Amino acid sequence: MLLKPLLATSLASLILTGVALAATPAPEGAAVYIISPAAGAEVTSPVTVRFGLKGMGVAPAGTDKAKTGHHHLLIDLDGLPDLNMPIPADDNHKHFGGGQTEVTVELSPGKHTLQLLLGDLTHIPHQPPIHSEKITITVK
Repeated sequence: MLLKPLLATSLASLILTGVALAATPAPEGAAVYIISPAAGAEVTSPVTVRFGLKGMGVAPAGTDKAKTGHHHLLIDLDGLPDLNMPIPADDNHKHFGGGQTEVTVELSPGKHTLQLLLGDLTHIPHQPPIHSEKITITVK
């Protein structure tokens, strides 16, 4: 299993130097969506967000398999991140490189936006990007 640590180290080096990596083509008709909560929902924290995907499969980061990707949850962002670079990892860009299809997150009271963006084996969005509609929820 030397390949995964080597891939992670190489990817980290490229990210730090600002080198853009080649994007993976998106399969025609692929779509990602938020199963729950529904747009406009009033919820309490913690909030469980369930991810949906059609037209391709979910695979952990680092897995080189055609027509697969993994989820990233974008929280309270005005727009999409740079689609030519790996998706950042911070409080507003949550990574699910293990192939997870749901998460429970703590959100403060008030309005929040949620959006999914699929990443390839190196966390780069597919081309064209596969992203859900942005939804707004209210945390009581």
